[in-house]
Amino acid sequence: MVLDVVFHEFNKFSNMTCALMVLETFFLMNLQVMKVVLVLVLAFLSAKNVNGRRRHHHNNIKGCFEYSAISCRAHTASLTDFGGVGDGTTSNTKAFQTAIDHLSQYGSSGGGSLLYVPPGKWLTGSFNLTSHFTLFLHQDAVLLATQDENEWAVIDPLPSYGRGRDADGNNGTINGQGGVWWDKFHKGELTYTRPYLIEIMYSTNIQISNLTLIDSPSWNVHPIYSSNIIIQGITILAPVRSPNTDGINPDSCTNTRIEDCYIVSGDDCVAVKSGWDEYGIAYGMPTKQLVIRRLTCISPTSAVIALGSEMSGGIQDVRAEDILAINSESGVRIKTGIGRGGYVKDIYVKGFTMKTMKWAFWMTGNYGSHPDDKWDPNAIPIIQNINYRDMVAENVTMAARLEGISGDPFTGICISNVTIEMSKFAKKLSWNCTDIEGISSDVTPQPCDALAVQGGKTCDFPEENLPIEDVKVQLCSYRANYM
Repeated sequence: MVLDVVFHEFNKFSNMTCALMVLETFFLMNLQVMKVVLVLVLAFLSAKNVNGRRRHHHNNIKGCFEYSAISCRAHTASLTDFGGVGDGTTSNTKAFQTAIDHLSQYGSSGGGSLLYVPPGKWLTGSFNLTSHFTLFLHQDAVLLATQDENEWAVIDPLPSYGRGRDADGNNGTINGQGGVWWDKFHKGELTYTRPYLIEIMYSTNIQISNLTLIDSPSWNVHPIYSSNIIIQGITILAPVRSPNTDGINPDSCTNTRIEDCYIVSGDDCVAVKSGWDEYGIAYGMPTKQLVIRRLTCISPTSAVIALGSEMSGGIQDVRAEDILAINSESGVRIKTGIGRGGYVKDIYVKGFTMKTMKWAFWMTGNYGSHPDDKWDPNAIPIIQNINYRDMVAENVTMAARLEGISGDPFTGICISNVTIEMSKFAKKLSWNCTDIEGISSDVTPQPCDALAVQGGKTCDFPEENLPIEDVKVQLCSYRANYM
């Protein structure tokens, strides 16, 4: 399915294009008000000349605004056109699905469609999206997860996982109010796996931008079996002790760009995945061609960027740069183990700043969770060509914990131009390395012997762009339908 979907927050108002669109609309409604409309348009343009440089001004003509997107839409509607009520107590699950079902008629041949969610608190259960579609949230619109579990659909387990992460089934994708789910998780009372806020499956040309996601029951953003994905300008907030509230989890995806995001999480800020043990091996869909840049992360119990642990379909060609980590357990962590199979290779990281960390680098070859007892003890993962360069860290407890698999070492590790300032409570052993092989250059404190010093070496980072980096957004205009 070609989804071509945009989750978007309300953008700033507007210019001559929108003003003329409103003029056209009112002209069609009533020729007699033409003079009045002209006065309103001129007043609007004058106000824009005065206030247009202010970032958050709200002078506007009702029902018209501009936004940036990969694709502009020919057809628009508001949730209120389908009975939506933004009072925080009325369920809008049916209104959302009715609206999306109606707009689905305007596919690629009809120019696509946009559903506008106005200011308000919109209580809803899970709902499915459609192809060539934009879900656009006003900056004052909040989607609230209903507490009625009957409005959360149960879906089949993902084929590359074999079962849900918490239990044997999955719930649909919803937004927020995760406290009740966290309590059930801690008490062992879950019947089904907790829902994710946004899950996009079997899709291409996806844009998720300019949203704030709060208190997810579990993972926040989970694109899976998809390609050509842009995730930008996302703020994700969850208590730092909330269980499994990963920020962004690209999973068996190709050509993905994650940029300009701020994440406070109870788990990994970005977790790169590709399926779980024998199910992921059989499905065989890797995550590859992934760019992560300008990310700020706070996660005291987890990693800023994690590769795995579910990586059985393979992970290849990940490029991360200009990352800020604050009070997090580890900067970059590779998580795998016997039974995973697959590979993690061609990983490139540079421009990392870390402040107050337990480990700057962590690789784990003994991550042992399995979906069932059918995993293959001969499925040994391959970890190779891992490149870290141009990094600084301060207040670090241990520089690195690098643990490969006995008889199957992690190879091709390169660390260059890295300065790690240890905390006053630092471990006496700053580098702990077992079953790994690689080189280092200009690294402080001195790395372990397994990372042989090779003076003047600069670790690799590709110079050519990935295709997703060259994808541009365009300026689109939204106009409310006056009917």
